[in-house]
Amino acid sequence: MATDMQTASTNICERMGHSQELSGSKRGPVIGCHLCNKSICDISCLLSIPRSTVSGIITKWKQLGTTATQPKWYTHKMTERGHQC
Repeated sequence: MATDMQTASTNICERMGHSQELSGSKRGPVIGCHLCNKSICDISCLLSIPRSTVSGIITKWKQLGTTATQPKWYTHKMTERGHQC
């Protein structure tokens, strides 16, 4: 019975898991199309990338001036006072 539960949870994870990040070679054409005044929908259809991803790439490029992957910033769950114990 445990294997059935494990298999079911694996299938759900496969269907609803996080997708992989786009490589730099896919981000460049998104910006190129944007600079040629293509709409987000047109870019999405042309490159077979979800619209939300295209929008995110363009937004990040406008804000940061780059499409490179930025380091993740995680907050500490414990305060400095909590570490002194």
